[in-house]
Amino acid sequence: MNLLFSPLKIKSKTFKNRMVVSPMCMYSSVDGFANDFHLVHLGSRAVGGSALIIQEATAVSPEGRITHGDMGLWKDAHIEKSKQIVDFVHSQNALIGIQLAHAGRKASYQLPKDGARKIAPKDENGWQTVSASALPFREGEPAPIALDALGIEKVKNDYAQATRRAEKAGYDVVEIHAAHGYLFHQFYSPLANERTDEYGGSFENRIRFLLEVTEVVRKEWPEEKPLFVRISATDWTEGGWTVEDSVKLSIKLKELGVDLIDTSSGGNVPKATIPSKPGYQVPFAAQIKKEANILTGAVGQITTAEQSEEILKAGKADLILYARESLRQPYFSLHAATELGVDVEWPLQYQRAKI
Repeated sequence: MNLLFSPLKIKSKTFKNRMVVSPMCMYSSVDGFANDFHLVHLGSRAVGGSALIIQEATAVSPEGRITHGDMGLWKDAHIEKSKQIVDFVHSQNALIGIQLAHAGRKASYQLPKDGARKIAPKDENGWQTVSASALPFREGEPAPIALDALGIEKVKNDYAQATRRAEKAGYDVVEIHAAHGYLFHQFYSPLANERTDEYGGSFENRIRFLLEVTEVVRKEWPEEKPLFVRISATDWTEGGWTVEDSVKLSIKLKELGVDLIDTSSGGNVPKATIPSKPGYQVPFAAQIKKEANILTGAVGQITTAEQSEEILKAGKADLILYARESLRQPYFSLHAATELGVDVEWPLQYQRAKI
């Protein structure tokens, strides 16, 4: 039996296959607004046959953006164009998710095309960043401000409001971005958190902020719709966050109503030694799936249908997320079906090209 093209039901949503377009920043927004590029970019991948397309990291506040070109959902005016994108993706028999994000100390950077360097708060397109502690990501960068109680409450409220807007726009899945060295990762990793209050020190304290935000989001997000959380399963650095920590966190997240752990790694230590190779993060997804008894998504240099099928058949994950491969091949799902000998429905307009 082929698993890559078997359906999966999570809550009220049925995924027509196990192929997901991973959220990837396009750095193409102005003041957080989606535009026609995003419509075509996300829409073409829905035409391409993936079950779920997850919109790029979408900031819950202006200061939560990585760059001034990030998408946002911090005001009602952002909803209109987002809804147009959602409606088109739905018209292609696909689901669409949104990754709600706050970059923390990894905010206020130049666009990649302009060098991706840190911008000081006083300079154009820069702003004051916040984090768990006043520790910059890289030596020599302007330090963030450690969030105080009011700042923490603001982030919670920003997530609540962004979740309500996501529902108004019609998204099928919300994913909380708690990976890659962004705000929540800065709290749960001991390498970025030197706090001595209830949000620092012990494992329970360091995961508290993410759990509290998850509760807020789950309360605002319709119970029948799936909720994902993306985490970095390890810091790849001695003394940092580990996969064993990730298992314990995932158990807590499941208790709060999280349906799937989108399992990535790294991003919190600039010079971490990461053994990058095909499928290098899959073992983390497998361990979390087994030990936390929760659905997982596998991501990271997964580039072929055969590789994807092997991961699913081995029970290492439930969904496969494709990032760069989906940039190279917007219609990767259709090609994968052909490779595996699976007959899937092509878009009516493209059927003449079906082999």
